Order: sequence, then C-alpha cells, then structure tokens
Amino acid sequence: MGVQVIETAELENGNFEGYLFGSEVSVIFDRAEQDGVGPRLHRHPYAETFIIRSGTARFTVGDEQVVAVGGQILVVPAMVPHKFSTIGDELYDGVHIHENDRFVTEWLE
Repeated sequence: MGVQVIETAELENGNFEGYLFGSEVSVIFDRAEQDGVGPRLHRHPYAETFIIRSGTARFTVGDEQVVAVGGQILVVPAMVPHKFSTIGDELYDGVHIHENDRFVTEWLE
C-alpha cells in the first residue's frame, strides 16, 4: 500500500482520528487567538503529547501547573487529569498527539 495524502481541510472537526486512515495515533490541531481558551479537566487511558508551536498556555497536569510557550513539548502520562488555558492574545498553535487510534476522553469537570 502506498502513502496516504490527507488534506487537513477535509478532516471532520479539523482533527485526525487515526483509525479512519490506518494510523495508530490521533491528532488535534489547536489554534486560538483569545485569552482563556482551552478544554476543561479530563484524562485519557493513553499518553498525550502537546507540541506548542507558538503562543503561551497554562497547563494543569495532576497537581502541577506549567506555563508552556512556543517551542516546547509536554508529555502527559496516561490517566493523569489535565487541562490548559491560553494566556494572552498571541496565536496559540498546538499539535496534540493522542497515542491511540481514536479519541477516548473522560471529562472530569
């Protein structure tokens, strides 16, 4: 089988769910230009890797708080509650990699 070329503009909700394409990972492409944007507290039964391409966000991961900026990568272990909120009006551009072929999320708040 050859390589698949997938247009991100054609993805449902703008996100890549791996099982639809024979991949073992799923990806959220996140962009925000407002202060205070982000998901509420949740967890996954697999690790999630956040690649921060630009902007700033405050992450709550378990009992820790981390301010992450463009150029940094955060890895949240499986089953650890986490959330984040953008800081400032600079463009937050993040790629969030879920180590699973589909999104599985337990919302905690």
